Parts: sequence; structure tokens; C-alpha cells
Amino acid sequence: MIPARAGCFQDRAEAARLVRALAGGGTAVVGPADELLAGGVLAGMGGVGKTQLAADYARTAWQAGEVDVLVWITASNATAAASGYTQAGIEILGADPEQAAKVFLACLEPKPQQRPLRWLVVLDDVADPADLHGLWPPVSPHGRTLVTTRRKDAALTGNGRRLIEIGLFTEAESLAYLTTALAARDRSEPDEELAALADDLGHLPLALSQAAAYLIDTGLGCAAYRDLLADRATKLTDATPNTLPDGQTHTTAAAWAMSIDRADSLRPAGLARPLLQIAAFLDPNGIPDTVLTSPPALTYLTDHATAAGYDRGQVGPQQARLALRVLYRLSLIDHTPSTAHQAVRVHQLIQRSVRDTLTPAQHDQTARSTADALMAAWPAIEYDTALAQSLRANTTALTACTEDALHRPDAHPVLHRAGRSLGEAGQVTAARDHFHHLTGTTTSHLGPDHPDTLTVPAQPRPLAGPGGGCGRGCDCVRRTAGRLPAGAGP
Repeated sequence: MIPARAGCFQDRAEAARLVRALAGGGTAVVGPADELLAGGVLAGMGGVGKTQLAADYARTAWQAGEVDVLVWITASNATAAASGYTQAGIEILGADPEQAAKVFLACLEPKPQQRPLRWLVVLDDVADPADLHGLWPPVSPHGRTLVTTRRKDAALTGNGRRLIEIGLFTEAESLAYLTTALAARDRSEPDEELAALADDLGHLPLALSQAAAYLIDTGLGCAAYRDLLADRATKLTDATPNTLPDGQTHTTAAAWAMSIDRADSLRPAGLARPLLQIAAFLDPNGIPDTVLTSPPALTYLTDHATAAGYDRGQVGPQQARLALRVLYRLSLIDHTPSTAHQAVRVHQLIQRSVRDTLTPAQHDQTARSTADALMAAWPAIEYDTALAQSLRANTTALTACTEDALHRPDAHPVLHRAGRSLGEAGQVTAARDHFHHLTGTTTSHLGPDHPDTLTVPAQPRPLAGPGGGCGRGCDCVRRTAGRLPAGAGP
């Protein structure tokens, strides 16, 4: 059974790429050269719509009379893939059940002096490339193979198969989807609110469809739903409809939970989950490698791997980097080592769902460990302005999702370091605003007489900027503010 077409299905650029990749029985035009391909592999994180794109392609090819045989198999494990071939061999060829899978795959082989058999085999939701060992359809000028998976392993693209990464909706696609889905139930919302909601959900198709269903089921307005999402006490599961739309079987959080479980079981086992937990508190748009491989981060990985039953001793930087590649292969992160200051990117809803799984104590511990990792990666002297900007952005992201934890039992040094970095970069107004906010939060959490409150700089100045400074990055703020006589203070 080909999955039914989703309501308000969006035509996407990836669909055109897929058609080109499988055009003419496997002749693809991808990039500047033509080559014979054995098939296409649609890869991407859970919820981007891989299955829907594959179903649309298969349905269109069948209705257009482009194929004589169409087989759709939900190949989530090796047994399911083999069973699908067995069923096809029995139904199409009348083969003996014991040999049906082999007979069916053999019939797909191109045969000279015989009428060509035009076929399309779709292997949906492949969880492990090893499950397809011995089960890949043959290369044929008359056949097409299409795979959907969250994996990006090299084994998927052998023998002429092309990996096609499926991304998020564009802003226009997100707005069109939400507008159409709500209009179908006589609902409308201002475009600016819908655009803001799409941004909040990171333009993830699955999340957008479940949000639209929630708005329709509850009668909630878009602005109120965004407030619900913004509430730190609300979990993603609390903002999904009781009955999922379009025959969906998993919420966004549940879909990623399966990927995280799988990632944590791959070598180096036990490290992917805690590493993703640290990344869940940082900037989704770019995390430096040095933060995730810093000594505090490695200690966090060691402790959590040991607690989970993986006794591997002290985790080293190389093991952490291997764990990053595991998360990348499972489409849980983007990892581009060549862009060191923004090497790791994580979708904001994956971050939210990971934080949702933590108990309050685990949440606070992870937040403080993440702050320790930022401090360890922060150079004493900021020669690299791009790195400094990235570290400040990551501190801002950490503070936004867990500011309370950074004041228990005291104000974490990273809060001061981020403000001092702004001053050293010459961003005086931003530094002033940062420290004013910090004064308010430390006063609220720790009281007006706590040392952390009293030591918040009052009037930061840029390093070596107008008015001087001691040259150590401390901004001589007490003297500048007139609280201490000249010559006193740092």
C-alpha cells in the first residue's frame, strides 16, 4: 500500500531533483554530468517528508504508465524487506514462498532478447543499511530503486546510488501549507502570525501539520499557540493533537526518540545521547567543535556513558568526534568540521524534545556542564572574532533556555564572560544592556547583597576604547562608574 497523499501536499524542489535522478529508467542528471544510476536514496531527519515525496513519485510514475511493476515495502528491518520481496514474488510470479524473494529479485535483472520489464521498487524507512545486505534490487536500465531513510552512511550510496538530502520547507512552502490547511476548515490567521509560527517550528513539515491540526482541534489562535510553545514548562507532546493527522503514527518527539536510541547503540556506544543533550542547550545555528570536545564536555560524556552501563574509561576528544559523526549519520545534527566555529547545527525542535526528556535535576546539571564547556573553550584573549561571536551566541542560547540553572548555586562565570567579550569587541551598548540584565537576574535569584550581584560591572567599556581601561578586559568599570577612586579596583 502506497501511503495516502497528505492533506495540503506541497510540491517541492526536492521532487524535481528526484525525478531528474531517476529519469529514463535510472539515467540521472545530477550536477554537470550524466551517469547511469541504480537508484535514489532520500535521506533526512525525521519529519521532513521523505515518505510523502517518495509516495508522490511512485504514484505519479504508476498513473503515467511509466512502470509495469511497482513494489512498495516498509523496510524498517531486514525481515520486513525480505517479506516484501516474498509477497511480490508470490503475487506477481506465483513463485514458491520459500524461494519467492530470490525469484522476484532475479526477474528484475535485465535480460537480452526479452521485452524490457519496467519496474520501481520503493524501500521506505530503512533504519540500518545492513538490513539491505543481499536485498538491493539489481542495476537495470529499465528499473528504478528508491529508498527513504534517516541514515547517511556510505554503504547507502554504493553501486551508483545517489543520495538526495531532503531538507525543511522554505518560508513560502510553510506559509502556503499553514494557510491552506487552516482554510480547509474555514480558519484564517494573519500571514505574519503564520510566518512567525513557522519560524518557531523551524519549518519542519511534520511539526507544521501537527500544529495546524492542534489549532483546528482546540480552536486556539495562532498567537496563543505560539505562547504555549514558548512556555518552558510546556513539552512538545503537550502541543500536539490527540489524533495525529494524515495517518501519522508518531509525534515529532517520538520520531526523534527512536533515532536517538539507535544512535546511542552505535559505536562509540553510549556517547551520542549525552553529546546531543549538551548540544540541545546551545545555538541551533552553529556550535564550535571545541565546545563539544572540551574537558568538561568529555567528563559529562564519561559520567553518562558509565551510568548507562558503558564502562569505557575517560572519554577522549576523538571518541566525542566519532559520536558527532554518528549523530550526523542518523540525521540528528548537521556536522561540517571545515566550519570549525559553527561545525554543528541542530534543529531547534530536536533540541526542545531532548531537553523535554530530562528531569529537573538532569536539566540543571546539563545546563551547568554546558556552561563549563563554553568557558573551557573560551580563549583568554580573543584574537579570533568569529569564534568569540559564536561563543557569545551559544551563551545567549544557553541562557534563553535555562537561565535559572545558571544562578544555582551561584551565577556561572560564563554569564560574566559573555558580557566582557561584548565589551572587548567594542559593543559597548550591548555590553551595558547585558550587565544590566545580569544585575537584575542575580538580584532576583541570589539577593542584592550576594557577591555575584555586587560584582556585576556597572558601566562596561570597550578594551582600549575611549576612556582607557586597564588592558585586561575587566573594563575598569567601578572606577568608570565613580564607585571607587582612581587607581583602585582591578
